[in-house]
Amino acid sequence: MLEANDVSVTLGRRRVLRGVDFRAAPGALTAIVGPNGSGKTTLLRAMTGDLAYEGGIRINGEELSEIPAPRLALHRAVLAQFTPMAFPFTVAEVVRLGQIRGGTTVAGDLTKRALARVGLGGHAGRAYTELSGGEQQRVQLARVLCQVWEPVENGAPHWLFLDEPVSSLDIAHQLQVMQIARDFADAGGGVVAIMHDLNLTAMFADSVALLSDGEALEQASPETLLRDDLLSQAYGCTLRVSTPPARGPYLLPHAAVPRGL
Repeated sequence: MLEANDVSVTLGRRRVLRGVDFRAAPGALTAIVGPNGSGKTTLLRAMTGDLAYEGGIRINGEELSEIPAPRLALHRAVLAQFTPMAFPFTVAEVVRLGQIRGGTTVAGDLTKRALARVGLGGHAGRAYTELSGGEQQRVQLARVLCQVWEPVENGAPHWLFLDEPVSSLDIAHQLQVMQIARDFADAGGGVVAIMHDLNLTAMFADSVALLSDGEALEQASPETLLRDDLLSQAYGCTLRVSTPPARGPYLLPHAAVPRGL
């Protein structure tokens, strides 16, 4: 279990998060949604141990601040929004950066499997800097998958933290990446993903936390949380939520002009 209780974060002189509660369970995909500047990435970085925070965060029963970084790296992997690399690493070399356990033979085999998993099996020898933005994003996903390849190890879940994992991808690869996250959760791991596409969120998430202006408005199932009044309040534009015959709601903007303009 991942639990954040009354978490606040201050960056400079600004209080970016204020008293946020959040829960994510192993075996589930938990999405964090909300408008730009609402504190989504700040919350994620606090829960991965990359930002100082006030309050309490526990992962697999341990207080996050008390877990040494090398041991924490064995249990959670983080896909950031941007991972700039100026040096001309090959794709395989980038993926191997996620290899924190096992020998050279194991690392090589896992690199191939991870690249195949993200649909880049033939790209191992290419220069990372020559890839498109979407291809680079999938290479980085392969890297973090290598870090926590087994969703469960010795009875304890591993965790994937994904910050806008489909932001640079076309529709087919968005679905591919979300299915990878879904499969990781279905195998017993925990997934926390920051999402902007509410339709993909409805399709793949088990639980959704909605942030606005540094506060958590609500956390619930997609069917419960994705409703007209709450989303319109959070995003500042009129939204209508409809439910097709298939499982899960879908959303369409009611008007292109935000309210108040």
